[in-house]
Amino acid sequence: MTETGARNGAETSVGVVTPRKIAIEQPLTLACGQTLPRHDLMIETYGTLNAAASNAVLICHALSGDHHAAGFHSDDERKPGWWDSAIGPGKPIDTRRFFVVCLNNLGGCRGSTGPTTINPETGRLWGPDFPIVTVRDWVQSQALLSDQLGIQRWAAIIGGSLGGMQVMQWAIDLPARVRHALVIAAAPRISAQNIAFNEIARQAIRSDPEFHDGHYVAHNVRPERGLKLARMLGHITYLSDSAMRERFGRLLRDGDGQFNFNYDVEFEVESYLRHQGNSFVDRFDANTYLLMTKALDYFDPAREYGDDLSAAFGKARAKFLVVAFSVDWRFSPARSREIVKSLVAAGRDVTYAVIDSRLGHDDFLMPIPQYHAVLRNYLNRAAEEVVA
Repeated sequence: MTETGARNGAETSVGVVTPRKIAIEQPLTLACGQTLPRHDLMIETYGTLNAAASNAVLICHALSGDHHAAGFHSDDERKPGWWDSAIGPGKPIDTRRFFVVCLNNLGGCRGSTGPTTINPETGRLWGPDFPIVTVRDWVQSQALLSDQLGIQRWAAIIGGSLGGMQVMQWAIDLPARVRHALVIAAAPRISAQNIAFNEIARQAIRSDPEFHDGHYVAHNVRPERGLKLARMLGHITYLSDSAMRERFGRLLRDGDGQFNFNYDVEFEVESYLRHQGNSFVDRFDANTYLLMTKALDYFDPAREYGDDLSAAFGKARAKFLVVAFSVDWRFSPARSREIVKSLVAAGRDVTYAVIDSRLGHDDFLMPIPQYHAVLRNYLNRAAEEVVA
């Protein structure tokens, strides 16, 4: 891994990075009761781990994310990792000070053990037979990865959306192993409305004639239509009404807006959503999408504490930064305030920021100056605690 000038010359980048597969040979018993005797995790790392292994930062990805968070996979790659704006030398997650690790979660479809990898017991793809996984399972898997990397305590664990849920689970389940927990655009559990969106997305996939109960690879097909619809629905929930109105309004792409009997693309927003759906099926797996949405639905760390989130956070020892975005209606600031209120009740050290934003839930991926300033200032203080 090298750090070079960015493509536009305005900032620096972590440069060209090479993913690597880490074999976890210890058995992992999942919340569903099944045990994986071993599994692989695909990761990328940026920066240098110090001698004390005390400057490591873990990045937890959201529903459709993966290990490629920053930099490029080749010199001619045009699109960098999904959080390149925040990770790199001089950026909020500064790779001159931190050793940054990002992984593709267990059950993912970008190289980690999951539905698209081989089940060693059958010699065939796992497909729909891959067990249900939860956020807690991911944390346990990530802890095994930490051991493999020689990291006993993370300087910080950072995640947005479903990634933020992993951060909270880390702080509760393994309190001695995380110093700072950065929870961004997340919720203590998702609402019935959000579960409903996820269920519609799953039904779109499962009702596709080419789904074949999840065994579509054996039929040499993919449920592309269902996966496109799922992505289109999800993408609507990531954008605010004002952002969609400002970006698309009722602009026409083709035609005059009158009597399109073929239901072809007429409005710009239709074209945009279809593009999002088409590009998604080229990089994601339908069975994985079902798994990820179920993990999102099941997350509820307060349940085993009598629905008392403050009691759950009573186990945590990390310092917290909680960030929300003003126009995010999927994981609204009100949900972040629930987290903050429970942390305060549990006597935890917490900093809270609401960022004025325009896009919606996806603002957690955007280089909003106020947002990046909050991350940078908080992590600068965290870096001062690092033991060399």
